[in-house]
Amino acid sequence: MQKKLFLVHELREHFPILAQQVNEHELIYFDNAASTQKPRCVIDAISYFYTHDNANVHRAGHQLAMRATRSFENARSIVRDFINAKSNAEIIWTKGTTEGFNLLSHVIGTQLQAGDEVLISALEHHANIVPWQMLVAAKQIVLKIIPLQDDYQLDLEAYRLLLNNKTKIVSVTHISNALGIINPIVEMIKLAHEVGAQVIVDGAQAIAHVPVDVQALDCDYYLFSGHKLFAPTGTGVLFGKKHLLEALPPWQGGGEMIKSVSFSTSTYNELPFKFEAGTPNIAGVIGLGSAIEFLNNYERSALIAHEEILLLEAEKALLVLPNLHVYCAGIKKSGLLSFTVQGEHHSDIAMLLDAQGIALRSGTHCAMPLMSLLNNSGTVRLSFSIYNTLDEVKTFIKALKKVLLLLN
Repeated sequence: MQKKLFLVHELREHFPILAQQVNEHELIYFDNAASTQKPRCVIDAISYFYTHDNANVHRAGHQLAMRATRSFENARSIVRDFINAKSNAEIIWTKGTTEGFNLLSHVIGTQLQAGDEVLISALEHHANIVPWQMLVAAKQIVLKIIPLQDDYQLDLEAYRLLLNNKTKIVSVTHISNALGIINPIVEMIKLAHEVGAQVIVDGAQAIAHVPVDVQALDCDYYLFSGHKLFAPTGTGVLFGKKHLLEALPPWQGGGEMIKSVSFSTSTYNELPFKFEAGTPNIAGVIGLGSAIEFLNNYERSALIAHEEILLLEAEKALLVLPNLHVYCAGIKKSGLLSFTVQGEHHSDIAMLLDAQGIALRSGTHCAMPLMSLLNNSGTVRLSFSIYNTLDEVKTFIKALKKVLLLLN
């Protein structure tokens, strides 16, 4: 398929929400790490489904159900190709990355014993912390933390020393949602496999910003959320190697995940349906497929290069502002920047920027343990997407300067 020429102002026309004013200013949306906006084709795909094809999938022979099932399963094929999985059986629908972690921790937990070790990093989102802590309480597993270096990148030497024959799971983020650091997951996966551990990768922050090839990574599981990939909320993907998923028990019981049921026993369905109990978010999944098709219209390298320019220009401008600290300055990042202003609360800065039409995030970013290591209550997070522009970055810097003058 011939790719479209990437022109940011042409691409922006596909996102109707961007053409509005907020607080009497043109909207600048820099909260993409929390959730991305949706192109018109995704909105139309959802509307078309409910207008023309609304029916439950897999369970009926009438035309609406067959059309719904065809669109639903086509989206699974689109995701398979997008992340280069081997088969549709390896693509499990979830509500998002958080549900994916809860699913995995629950079913993998049935195979763990007291004393088995799970490694996570100090950069993790709460979704990759709390489910494992629940296993510490329920199964007496040992949860160990991969520490950071002084520059907040993962300490690979410490990671090597933590790995041993008791390590069963390494669960680590691909890109930090709080700092934008890109973790060396290829090397981490290789080292984990050398001691027989399985690796789960949190791809929620990475999926919209870098190409993901699960076969090249050789990860055992990869999780991401649709809403960070221009798709609807309440959608997500759990990729797992087929032989590993087949060896795991189901998570939830009910319709769809069974082949047969009697009052004495049940026979479970084949992959991927074994992990998809109940009626799924059919319209959302179709929207996710449409979002990926939209992204596939463009050369991915052009989109990545555009985001890198935005990040570098923003970082360069922030570094010269007084009393402002940019985290991980000079380190290769993807998608976002975090900063603090000496003596000022992050929420005050975000509120004053919102008054000028600039939407961004302040707080702990669901990474409270990391914020404790940074010794602050939170940061201001500026996060980019393919529809943001250099003019928006310049407008943001001007607005921030006004905020700093006001606070002083």
